[in-house]
Amino acid sequence: QVHLVESGGGVVQAGGSLRLSCAASGSTFSISTMGWYRQAPGKERELVALISSGGGTKYADSATGRFTISGDNAKNMVYLQIHVLKPEDTAVYYCYAVNYAREVWGLGTLVTVSS
Repeated sequence: QVHLVESGGGVVQAGGSLRLSCAASGSTFSISTMGWYRQAPGKERELVALISSGGGTKYADSATGRFTISGDNAKNMVYLQIHVLKPEDTAVYYCYAVNYAREVWGLGTLVTVSS
């Protein structure tokens, strides 16, 4: 079983930057993909970015340019760097993993961007 814990959320002014972290624990050797989703108030959860165990990345169209996903397999960590934050980036950001073809979710970390 895999557990995911996010950190790094908070209140940030528009134009600022933020790095979210996700720590995976448990049977991490079986994780094939990790990534980030977000859910804004009143909206559905949406993909932000994914990274495979081999380092390949995929971004949502809305995340291209300002978002960078990275991972550290040795530390079982995945990160999401966000630049030039906008009020519309306000959301709960969830860490995500695929473990033995099953989806695993963290509890989320709230990012609030003030204008």
